[in-house]
Amino acid sequence: MKKILVVLISFFVFIFVFLFSIYAWLLPCRKSGFFEIKQGNGLIEIAEDLKKQGFIQMELPFCAFVSWKEKSRQLKAGVYSFRTDDTFLTIAEKIINGENYKIKITIPEGFTLEQIDSRLAENVTRSDLVTLDAGWFKDEFEFLKDAPENDSLGNDSLGNVNLEGFLFPDTYYFSGQENPEQITKIFLDNFDEKLTLELRQEIEKQNKTIFEIIIMASLIEKEVRTFEDKQIVSGILWKRLNAKMPLQVCATIAYITGKNTVKTSTEETQIDSPYNTYKYLGLPIGPICNPGLDSIKVAIYPKDSAYWYYLSAPTGETIFSKNLEQHNIAKAKYLKN
Repeated sequence: MKKILVVLISFFVFIFVFLFSIYAWLLPCRKSGFFEIKQGNGLIEIAEDLKKQGFIQMELPFCAFVSWKEKSRQLKAGVYSFRTDDTFLTIAEKIINGENYKIKITIPEGFTLEQIDSRLAENVTRSDLVTLDAGWFKDEFEFLKDAPENDSLGNDSLGNVNLEGFLFPDTYYFSGQENPEQITKIFLDNFDEKLTLELRQEIEKQNKTIFEIIIMASLIEKEVRTFEDKQIVSGILWKRLNAKMPLQVCATIAYITGKNTVKTSTEETQIDSPYNTYKYLGLPIGPICNPGLDSIKVAIYPKDSAYWYYLSAPTGETIFSKNLEQHNIAKAKYLKN
């Protein structure tokens, strides 16, 4: 009798474990998103992270399945993509097989097209984004419709405007198989999402174009650091623009010369370029970098102030002045060398 009881208990335990395993393995992924396995992460740590980030509901079945497959020491570090129609079993299989492996690349705010190309070349492939112009994507992305066919000075030799300014700085995940056009569309899709309807309506309300806003945002991005300073600088630059006063933004000279410095010589301010805001009135021909959302927002919502001048001290602090006399005193004090 005892033997029969033991057999029955064992049988029901087996059935329970079997059915529980099937149930667990068929559970759907709890959310879509990317999951990163860092170098050196073990099976238990990976399972805990999967649960903590909301991809799986139970750790034990995941560990048991991977161990049963004898793959616990072969899990690859990297970034994996999961969807809500993935099952628990699919998630485990993707990690075991290294499927949907993604390369994580972060593009900082203020990077230029060339810097983005270099960052992509280091991690994925040379994408040659600098050779693509906005005109190729105008039919697909409405926010590019304001990008001119040639520069405002009428110099056709410059050709169509490139995509500088519209490749939104963010963290991206690439497979390494994308071509330049696919990579570009990933950036532009993100920009399209970040520039909300509310922001677009405000730009239109101000009788400005998205292209003008992105140019201004790129200047602000390269000129100052903090959100508060950016608001004030935005107000100063728009005020100068309306007063038909040269913007005199040092960052535009650095963009022309390619130098990584805020210092500008008198000779450099005479360079004949449509990006030179010392030599020519108005906004430069195009953006000088790819600005982040904060810079875009302050370009749309500038802060009014009594200031007309500013400079960036070596410490990164922004010094504001109400008139040229105060500005010259500040330059002598903070930019001695």
